[in-house]
Amino acid sequence: MARLLGFVLLSLLAGCPRPTCPTIPHSDPAKALRMHRSLRRTVQAIRAEARVDQRGERGRIRGTVLMYLERPDRVRFDAMTQFGPAAILTSDGASFQLLDQRDDRFLRGPTCPANIERLLGIAMSGEDVARFLMGDTPRLPAEEPQMRCGEEGYVITLRAPDGRRQEIVLSPRAADRDAPPEGQHLRLRRSTLFHSDGRVDWRATYEDYRVVPDPRDPDGRGVAFPFVVRFEDPDTGADTLVRMKELEILPSPPAPEVFRQTPPPGLRVEEVRCE
Repeated sequence: MARLLGFVLLSLLAGCPRPTCPTIPHSDPAKALRMHRSLRRTVQAIRAEARVDQRGERGRIRGTVLMYLERPDRVRFDAMTQFGPAAILTSDGASFQLLDQRDDRFLRGPTCPANIERLLGIAMSGEDVARFLMGDTPRLPAEEPQMRCGEEGYVITLRAPDGRRQEIVLSPRAADRDAPPEGQHLRLRRSTLFHSDGRVDWRATYEDYRVVPDPRDPDGRGVAFPFVVRFEDPDTGADTLVRMKELEILPSPPAPEVFRQTPPPGLRVEEVRCE
């Protein structure tokens, strides 16, 4: 009987989630947020290949996407087929171009969330896209962030004057559970923005962190990136899952031409505005 009870107890403990709150937790939420962002301060640009599964108003779209991201807001996405790119979106932070070879269209105009949405299916700025895919998140301005520490890790709450609320979940590496706050490597697990009435505006989740070598680090260290990023927008029904196949930190920013396009000869050009 004693052995049976012991086995049951061990089984129950094994099935319970391990607490991720460190032995010596952070006490200052603003400092924890600064420490998380500082771990990526050296990364200026990345190149990646990802498998994207997108659900939204246009149904379900799946495929391989090649991307270049340069902080703060330069982005390029090539939606690939076995015959080459089917669509290419570029933005240098100010101007936007979209080559859609499926419909023989070339769109250009100012960069804004509505134009980024034309390919990605989610309305956000180029700067926010780069933040999400590089393991960061836009943040509400808040003078007095609040924080609690539990099984999820550090849950930091930001409240804006207009009633909106944001929850940001950071967790340390398993190896840092007994480290002091200044020695903890914090990784973003979830970021959720709520409307003033409590409804979810959007939610981003981050999984499968892997350390990517930084070619500019003299000591050969790397930076941890999430290889699975999911973005959900309940208001529009958008649900985008990005699974990185390859990710590379670039030693120098890409050439400016990477984030600009000119229309191919003979293709009609449409000028688009921001809604």
